[in-house]
Amino acid sequence: MTDDSMLQAEEAEADHPRGLTVRERLEHRVQMNVPGRGNARLREFIAHVNASEELYALWTATNVNAIERLGMTDHGPVHVKIVMNIAVKLLRLLLDRGIEPSIVTNYGMERDDAELIVAAAALLHDLGMSIHRSGHEEFSLFVAQDQLKQLLAGIYDPATAAVVRSEVLHAIIAHRSGGKPLTLEAGVVRVADALDMAKGRSRIPFQAGSTSIHSISAMAIEAIHLEAGEEKPIRLRVDISNSAGVFQIDELFREKLRGSGLEPYVELEAKLEGEEGERRLFREYRL
Repeated sequence: MTDDSMLQAEEAEADHPRGLTVRERLEHRVQMNVPGRGNARLREFIAHVNASEELYALWTATNVNAIERLGMTDHGPVHVKIVMNIAVKLLRLLLDRGIEPSIVTNYGMERDDAELIVAAAALLHDLGMSIHRSGHEEFSLFVAQDQLKQLLAGIYDPATAAVVRSEVLHAIIAHRSGGKPLTLEAGVVRVADALDMAKGRSRIPFQAGSTSIHSISAMAIEAIHLEAGEEKPIRLRVDISNSAGVFQIDELFREKLRGSGLEPYVELEAKLEGEEGERRLFREYRL
């Protein structure tokens, strides 16, 4: 999987089957994967995730509420797979610049554990939408708690697993609007969630088929490229096909970046393609 492919939805996977039984929906399962880079614990955790029919059923229920009942973009397996890969990539860019994750600073654990925490929080952060959109961040906590006990089994001893669960749950609740991440890992997940916006995959709800700033700006984001920066650890390049795409960055990304703790580490450049007479809108995004 290339770096850029981590950031884009695969169209075949993004199709949400409707009108099927739970068993039939499970036949359309999206397999979770992330470059392991020698992280045995992360690899084992992802194997547990892919083996869990219960977790996949919860993602399915999340998407039934999001797509079929509310007319929103997907918040199920495709979304969390994209967010997980973005989050792990963000974290690794920070690690490569010597920035220490909170699980290392506070508990003397390893960078591999930080990667697992980020991946787990990304995969479980929207599970509460299987219950309701309103308050879904809080609902995600108790749904994810039960799942984490199963998914972490055999990876950590009981005491260490309890700490890892707490770190994952903190990252989940901190992704909400107004959330205040207290850890680097939580900030990474918060920002990664906002970056699933390429090719119309806006996290902002809008009425299907409507012509509004939400729908137009969502369709204007062509691609997001995540790479090592020169002055800062993380460089985001956003390709937009219409200047309305800036609204998507302002409305969602800036709100999630603010207060995440990642502000000093991120530079952003939006490039406009496809419209004559328009020029690069800004070179670097700073708060």
